[in-house]
Amino acid sequence: MQTKFLGTGVALVTPFRTDSTVDVAALERLVNSVIENGVEYLVVLGTTAESVTLTKQEKELVKTTIASANNGRVPMILGLGGNNTMAVVNEIQETDLSIYDGILSVSPYYNKPSQEGIYQHFKAIAEVSPLPIILYNVPGRTGSNMLPNTVLRLAHDFENIVAIKEASGDLTQAMRIIRNKPADFHVISGDDMIALPMTLAGGSGVISVIGQGLPKEFSEMIRFGLLGRTQKAFELQYKIMPSIDYIFEEGNPVGIKALLKARGICDLGVRLPLVEATPELQEKIYLYMERFNAISV
Repeated sequence: MQTKFLGTGVALVTPFRTDSTVDVAALERLVNSVIENGVEYLVVLGTTAESVTLTKQEKELVKTTIASANNGRVPMILGLGGNNTMAVVNEIQETDLSIYDGILSVSPYYNKPSQEGIYQHFKAIAEVSPLPIILYNVPGRTGSNMLPNTVLRLAHDFENIVAIKEASGDLTQAMRIIRNKPADFHVISGDDMIALPMTLAGGSGVISVIGQGLPKEFSEMIRFGLLGRTQKAFELQYKIMPSIDYIFEEGNPVGIKALLKARGICDLGVRLPLVEATPELQEKIYLYMERFNAISV
């Protein structure tokens, strides 16, 4: 089993300056913060990065900034997915992937393909990818659910499909995959709130949003879960839970950027059609962080 996909990965935001340009210094601060506080790997240009509203040039800037700040300290996963199969295939073939440890590829959105269509989409990607592939199931964004049988079929048929980021929010669905998966296949939570239960059920950890806001505590929680130290893990879970509610209250990455602002890492700015966190949400997050820091161990 590839241990580089164990533990906590973070889907990094793209910080913006007030003029809406990429804030390179803030992105460097973020990368250093999560690595120094124990996160195991980085996810570059995922959904949380607002990748759909970045230009090609901005994506390159984000990639080079993260790679430089990381400086080889932890593995990096690159988000490469879409709803045009051949465009994704071409992008994989045309992208320099030499510094990455894997690809995170979302199930096709908007088109609402059948299970066979989803299988054929990932088959085409698997046949050209030089890197291990993490499937990404997020029905709330894609409009279709990649069912356990489809995931298991892909896991058994392609050696380079090594994991799934399972973000259906359905713990039973994750358990069906865990029960029947190949021994070396990772089931990674894509839902911060149930990341610990999924890990305790046999999962490999999480690709997280809150993990960049509370990297020390959240990554410790997942490590305790992987070690079976449930009491310690749940103590942290119940401290962190309110923050997870808050960061998704007005959408992602709106909320996590408000939390990162409270920590002095980056500003609130997001790109339309997203709008920045309301003053009410900012206040709730700020007060939570004050209390959290007062009781944090």
